[in-house]
Amino acid sequence: MALTPARTMPGVLELLPLDQIAFQRMLDVIRRNYERFGFLPVETPVIEFSDVLLTKTGGETERQVYFVQSTGSLEQGEKPDLALRFDLTVPLARYVAEHEHDLSFPFRRYQMQRVYRGERAQRGRFREFYQCDIDVIGKDSLSVRYDAEVPAVIYSVFRELNIGAFTIQLNNRKLLRGFFESLGVVDGEQQTLVLREVDKLDKRGADSVREVLTGAAFGLSVDVVEKILGFVQVRSTSLQDAYDKLDALGAGPESMEQGRAELKEVLGLIHAFGVPEAYYALNLSIARGLDYYTGTVYETTLNDHPQIGSICSGGRYENLAGQYTKSHLPGVGISIGLTRLYWQLRDAGLVSTANSTVDVLVTQMDSAHIPAYLELANELRGAGIATEVVLEGSKLGKQFKYADRAGIRFVIVLGENEIAKGMVTVKDLRREDQFEVARSELIKALRVELEQQQAMG
Repeated sequence: MALTPARTMPGVLELLPLDQIAFQRMLDVIRRNYERFGFLPVETPVIEFSDVLLTKTGGETERQVYFVQSTGSLEQGEKPDLALRFDLTVPLARYVAEHEHDLSFPFRRYQMQRVYRGERAQRGRFREFYQCDIDVIGKDSLSVRYDAEVPAVIYSVFRELNIGAFTIQLNNRKLLRGFFESLGVVDGEQQTLVLREVDKLDKRGADSVREVLTGAAFGLSVDVVEKILGFVQVRSTSLQDAYDKLDALGAGPESMEQGRAELKEVLGLIHAFGVPEAYYALNLSIARGLDYYTGTVYETTLNDHPQIGSICSGGRYENLAGQYTKSHLPGVGISIGLTRLYWQLRDAGLVSTANSTVDVLVTQMDSAHIPAYLELANELRGAGIATEVVLEGSKLGKQFKYADRAGIRFVIVLGENEIAKGMVTVKDLRREDQFEVARSELIKALRVELEQQQAMG
């Protein structure tokens, strides 16, 4: 019988164990910081009803959805009424609408799960990937102060991930729309299209955006486009500089003034939340392409690796679940696309293969002493030291080679001599040395080494 080739489809990230540990530790850091700020965990099913997911038709999202159909339904020729979620925001909207009367508002949730999109196979694009989201949802209203808390969470997460200097860039959609209105760009749909072009400024450059906006598709005058470009190229270097540059924009319509006031309040509160000024800045080109953002918007970039793009983004929206409930549920949130971020960081050499989660390998010198090896392993595990025991005997050199390849740092030898003396021999594969220690002192000695390792990262 011919063998079926072992292969994975394009667009998935399948890792070897030591790389998976590195990825898992990033998940752990994100989860720990989300919980540190008082967010509660939520998980939703990977499969949702199609009509719940696709509340709007004909868009890019619908063309990327994976529909789900059982073999029984296929045999009966039925159309699929189920689909895999393509993000975590739509399921959150359904979740809040469905459980509205059982939730406490403001509802603070974090969700870290896989999502699925039918992306074209290309480098760095994934069909299955982790998103790590937080959102604060209000009932009827939600203070703009929560917009300032979100950057504090971003700062906490990425400081602990320790992947280099970063900047949380902020803007406000009301400020942008109000400014466009002051230039005579008042049509809502046209504003949205201009916003999408503006959002590409840092990727394509001013000349490209100028060419598009003055072209036939938009037909804006050169004067208007130059004013737009001047506006969206505003960046701040400090909190006071941000205040000064917002004041220097001049008076505008009500929406512009509201956006300016919100940005000033948010920027000041971010400082009060303890985020150093070097880590956040005003960037008036940030628009976020999604239409449902209505106020504050965020993008986070690595200072030394701008080519990676935004590593965390989100913003304020006016009504999360308007498709499913008559209740008014404003919110603010951000998302970290961890699979793509991990892939990019690894590609840039900013994250590397991790150490094994196994701290110690207890070797087997003589099968007659297996009960002694197991007793030692139980003592180590009881002390919180992850331990593996060699259960099938082989040459000692082969056991050492196994430990080295598996990324296990400490190898313990417990032979006749050690047992007789109440000692153990410990080989440190990382330092390439070994030492003998009393059995009663082994746990203490290993803890010292492991704590030093943890302190060094």
